[in-house]
Amino acid sequence: MKKIKSACSLAVLGVLSSLTFNAQAASATQIEKANQQVKEKLIEWRRHLHEYPELSNREFETAKYVAKHLKSLGLEVQTGVAHTGVVAKLKGDKPGPLIALRADMDALPVTEQVDIPFASKQKATFRGQDVGVMHACGHDAHVAILMAVAESLVKLKSELAGEVLFIFQPAEEGAPAGEEGGAELMLKEGLFAQKPEAVFGLHVTSSLNVGKVGLRSGPLMASSDKFTIKVKGRQTHGSRPWNGVDPIVASSQIIMATQTIASRQVDVTKAPSVISFGAIKGGVRNNIIPDEVEMVGTIRTFDQDMRADIKDRIKHTAELTAQAAGAQADVHIDHGYPVTVNNPELTAAMMPTLEAVAGKDNVVITDLITGAEDFSYYALETPGLFFFLGITPQDQDAKSAPSNHSPHFYIDEQGLPLGVSALTQLVFDYLER
Repeated sequence: MKKIKSACSLAVLGVLSSLTFNAQAASATQIEKANQQVKEKLIEWRRHLHEYPELSNREFETAKYVAKHLKSLGLEVQTGVAHTGVVAKLKGDKPGPLIALRADMDALPVTEQVDIPFASKQKATFRGQDVGVMHACGHDAHVAILMAVAESLVKLKSELAGEVLFIFQPAEEGAPAGEEGGAELMLKEGLFAQKPEAVFGLHVTSSLNVGKVGLRSGPLMASSDKFTIKVKGRQTHGSRPWNGVDPIVASSQIIMATQTIASRQVDVTKAPSVISFGAIKGGVRNNIIPDEVEMVGTIRTFDQDMRADIKDRIKHTAELTAQAAGAQADVHIDHGYPVTVNNPELTAAMMPTLEAVAGKDNVVITDLITGAEDFSYYALETPGLFFFLGITPQDQDAKSAPSNHSPHFYIDEQGLPLGVSALTQLVFDYLER
């Protein structure tokens, strides 16, 4: 991971280490009153966004909806960032640093199967196929929560000691093939030209019940890289394999050999890693050994150095294993999202805030998550804190609840106000020295 550098960064860390929970700039009562006033709108916004989801880099109407609200608050709004992103900045009446809050806007190519009045009926084309579109990951909730936070902070502007950058980001689920998008493109286009001292984000999760907040210091979510291995042999009749080179057998050997990378070649005590093959394609009939086999898979790691090492080992293993069988392996790795890391100093400093808002017993330390998040790009640029918000009903076992990305994914809206309270209080407690 990139290391925090310079005297300026050291000063930031000095502030973080001395930061304690307080709300002298605006009392907790004032903040909660502002949040309560926007509660009905929060639900209204979330239901509208849920009913009209849009895929990555296609969040045109969502962006208009967000921008209209931010402009109504008197904020200067920038649209069209990284295609459909919306950015606004609030300057408090008191001097202080800039911090950032992020919400992602895109939905998934999933046909909704939840029986609610505002269920999505939207359709779209994804990779040449007609698909349903659903906020099956909860980004509709993220957008509505940040819209509510923006309104609450505007009402408390006179007590705000600093500036807040609101980031409504497209394409967290990944840009369509051949396109750029998401956090990486927003940064490339200059989002952090004025670099914030810290960036905060949240994600709803069915793995926690309403009222719970989950996080961990340091690595939180895995990096995600896609690999493609093409094994080239020489076609022959299935009855005479010695007259050709069998890429299917070579591919099976590559699959088995690469599994020893995670289990035998990297230090498992340092961080876990996963190498999974998701598809293998080759051949057309039972008695023809084909010329070529293509395999695709994913790499998940929690350490940037290990991530680079595993990529090298996969390439080396595939090429030499194929060579031993008389075949040739071409390995291509698409570099995906980095490891999502919660800055330890920032996490320690803001933990009292989350415990005060949610209740100490309701803040849990989560396990490492092998899913990936492009919030990781922001956290490479400046200290970041990303946490999870429970949305499974309290009377339901969260372990058995339909997971994010399921067509049955369900959000208990009673959990959303806690997200507004958490982000709003984090802003004030960070900015108030």
